[in-house]
Amino acid sequence: MCGIVGYVGMRTAAPILLEGLRRLEYRGYDSAGLAILPEDGPLVVRKRQGRIDHGLAPLVADFPAPGLAGIGHTRWATHGPPSDANSHPHADASGRIAIVHNGVIENFDRLKERLRAEGHEFLSDTDTEVLAHLIGRERAALAAEVGPPGELLVRAVSRALREVIGTYGLAVVSADAPGLVVAARRGSPLIVGIGDGEHFVASDAAALVSHTREVVYLNDYDVVAIRADGIQVTNLGTDTARVQISRLEFDAEAAERGKFPHFMLKEIFEQPTTVRNALRGRLDFDEATPRFGGLNMTLAELRGVDRIVVAACGTSWHAGLVAEYLFEEFAHLPTEVEYASEFRYRNAPLDKSTLLLVITQSGETADTLAGLREARRRGHRVLAICNVVGSTIAREADGGIYLHAGPEIGVASTKAFTSQVTVLTLLALLMGRIRQLSSSRGLQLMRALEAVPEQLEEILALDGQIAAIARKYHQARDFFFVGRQYQFPVALEGALKLKEISYLHAEGYPAAELKHGPIAMIDEHTPTIVLAPADALIEKTASNLQEIKARKGPVILITTRGHDRLASMADDVLFLPPTLDPIQPLLTVLPLQLLAYHIAVLRGCDVDKPRNLAKSVTVE
Repeated sequence: MCGIVGYVGMRTAAPILLEGLRRLEYRGYDSAGLAILPEDGPLVVRKRQGRIDHGLAPLVADFPAPGLAGIGHTRWATHGPPSDANSHPHADASGRIAIVHNGVIENFDRLKERLRAEGHEFLSDTDTEVLAHLIGRERAALAAEVGPPGELLVRAVSRALREVIGTYGLAVVSADAPGLVVAARRGSPLIVGIGDGEHFVASDAAALVSHTREVVYLNDYDVVAIRADGIQVTNLGTDTARVQISRLEFDAEAAERGKFPHFMLKEIFEQPTTVRNALRGRLDFDEATPRFGGLNMTLAELRGVDRIVVAACGTSWHAGLVAEYLFEEFAHLPTEVEYASEFRYRNAPLDKSTLLLVITQSGETADTLAGLREARRRGHRVLAICNVVGSTIAREADGGIYLHAGPEIGVASTKAFTSQVTVLTLLALLMGRIRQLSSSRGLQLMRALEAVPEQLEEILALDGQIAAIARKYHQARDFFFVGRQYQFPVALEGALKLKEISYLHAEGYPAAELKHGPIAMIDEHTPTIVLAPADALIEKTASNLQEIKARKGPVILITTRGHDRLASMADDVLFLPPTLDPIQPLLTVLPLQLLAYHIAVLRGCDVDKPRNLAKSVTVE
């Protein structure tokens, strides 16, 4: 969602903050701003609606903001529409304290009424400005107390946050405490970067990686005082905090586009490598079984699981749907896939032998995290499939598996999906091998997985053909995606990708469901992407294809090489390498990602920063 960057050191802060904010643009935003602490004098605040390079950066160039410490923010509107007034940072009543904030203050309206009754006036519609005034009020109440101004600011922030209901990742500066940034988190990620004579804070490691690889992941209720010469962390709940320095897995180059025009295209082309990374060191061919180091469950405990519930959101939910087929086929384990946003509020019956599996790229998804915490509160074991080392979900789960896919910058997830499906296939295979799945079948599946990276490279070579198909259909307004069994979740994912970045109406269905209503929409202007690889139900899917053609619907067929008879019924065909049925989602999703990408580019859409979307959804 919104992005936060803060800096304290011996360098001019504004260029560092602007660079960090640019690295967070992928998260989605509508405005940006800075608050700079000069060595003496009032705070310097610069903020402007719109993109950084068209709003904030020219403003800072025209009206420089000198100082060696400051905070910056990219806002994604929650309270109040995008505007200069609603942009962060927000100041308190005195104008000497400024704050940037991610998250939602749920009781801001009651706090606002109380502050108004005390004479406070507000200039924006945001919940953040209320929090700024609350911190300023607490700082004023401490004015008579003896102590360093920085210590009093930390106390004021802590006192204000004890009155807050909701989520926050925030950074605060005060003209009375130059050389200090105070940051705190609850439910919204914050990372402190450790430097040499300088320190940083950010909501995402991408903003820090060009300056430092050593970071501290803050926990909920942590409050940190950040100075050039060090940091001091306390916790609102315990008054003490656990501080552990971690090392980032990726470098600045991994967060750059390189030769590609968009991050999304770069990440699509990285998938042969990211699938290899997900497999590396996890295939034990001698035992015909996968190996994991972080599950924190013995084979006996895994064998004792008799039901799996998956909780996830968006693309991760689609990966969970693939996993449902995998766990049921390989291990005969009943599996249910829940939207995390619904699961967190349901009183779902989970018995002691049920395993909750949460799937998330960022490790910070608010609804998924809430589901994890509720399950653990009730005494259930939770495993996490996650990409970000040190993220909240990775730290709070009982165990899990990292994707090792590297930073995913594009808002529309691509390489994370294939890495998730790869890891879930391995986990399902492990659960099958400790039950009834034969070693010969296990070896067959592992060999098929091992071949996937090279097969993905073959499919990437079809990019020019896929771009030509996109040129043919990019002016259509409606698309259908259909498939059966393992291809049904892929159809959903293909439709989601197209919706996310091209803003076209697209729906995914099990192929047989077309007859139960959606087929009424089929006409010569409505393309259908039919996923029909060479699987056990290919003839059934062929019948559905004929039903579409009978209604003059254009068909884009994705099938396995050699199926020329089926290809003769389609308007356009993409042939993929052969593989086993359970492995096919890893192949069939790739052309759908490329098709969505090329259609979006042809329509002039901002592929990496689609409207209304954010990369990491840390609010409800």
